[in-house]
Order: sequence, then structure tokens, then C-alpha cells
Amino acid sequence: MITQSFLYNAIFFTYALVLTRFYHVSNNNVPLYGLAFAVGNLAGPLLLGHLFDTLGRKKMISGTYLISGALLAFSAWLFASGALGAAGQVFIWIVVFFFASAGASAGYLTVSEIFPIEIRAEALAVFFAIAQVVGAAGPAFYGVLIGNGGNRANLAIGYLVGGAIMIIGGVVEALIGINAEGKALEQIAPPLTEVGTAG
Repeated sequence: MITQSFLYNAIFFTYALVLTRFYHVSNNNVPLYGLAFAVGNLAGPLLLGHLFDTLGRKKMISGTYLISGALLAFSAWLFASGALGAAGQVFIWIVVFFFASAGASAGYLTVSEIFPIEIRAEALAVFFAIAQVVGAAGPAFYGVLIGNGGNRANLAIGYLVGGAIMIIGGVVEALIGINAEGKALEQIAPPLTEVGTAG
């Protein structure tokens, strides 16, 4: 949740600066690119969501994080070399977040399932708050790298950092993630008030 929050906040809250300062998109046209970006965010969970319960949460969450991280890292090279126009840059963001938002949606759901029902809402709230606090650093970090739009290398490093953070999230999920698919919630985390049967 922390890795996705950092990446999402970093890109979403600075995409307008990137488009206007590096690609010279007019302020009037920026919302159109934002709309395309939002469609990618919505499409990922809609189209991939069922796979998290058929192929498995652990595999899909780690896979989507690893893919999105690798794609963002690859985009750093394209960005630094000047190979992308505004449309190409936004297309890469769409693809990155197609995977990242699907994985994050399942991650938030899984976090709420791995705690006993009595504390499930509180646990999700705590982890969500922690993720948002860390994620708040993303826009500030990327804002500094963007500057006045004169140095592509700085922002390319930022994209590498963002990609690496997502890859770390994917590896952590692969190592310690929970297989929650197809199980009753009580089977994943027994209620704190569950009374055992005498043998």
C-alpha cells in the first residue's frame, strides 16, 4: 500500500507539470490527458479484477506491481532520451497504472481480510493512513525533480526510483503475501471472539 501510494501520488499530482514544462502542452488541454490517465486507472481493476480470485491474489498483486515498476523504469530511459511526445508519455502512464491500480485495489481488499473481523476496519484505516503519509512525499519529491522543466535526467531518476519502489512492493508481496482467494474470511483470520469446540 505504501509503494503504490507513493507512485500514484507522485505521478498523478505532477503529471500536469510534466506535460506543460517538458512537452509544452497548453493548460487548456491538460485535463484531456488527465481523463485518459483516469480511464487507465479504472480499466485495470475492471478488466483484471477477476484474475485475483482465479489465478490468486499473491501472484497477481506481486505480478502487477512488478510489471508496473518495470514499465515505469523503462519509461525513464524513453523520457531521458526524448523519445516520447506528450501522447506517448501519457500512454505509458496509462499502461503503468492499468497494472498498478489493479494490484493496489486487490491489496487494499486483502489487507482488510487478513485481520479478524472485530478489528478489520481499524486495521485497514491504520494501514491506509500510513500509506497516505508516505505517499504525500511523492509529489514533493517529483516536484523538485521537475523544477522548471529544464533537466530530463533528474526526472528520469525519479521514474527509476518510482519503478524500483513498485518492484520492491512486488517482491515483498511475493515473499510474505497471503493467499486469500476462494477462502471464507473466518478461514483467513479467525474472529477474536470465536469459541472453540471442546474435544
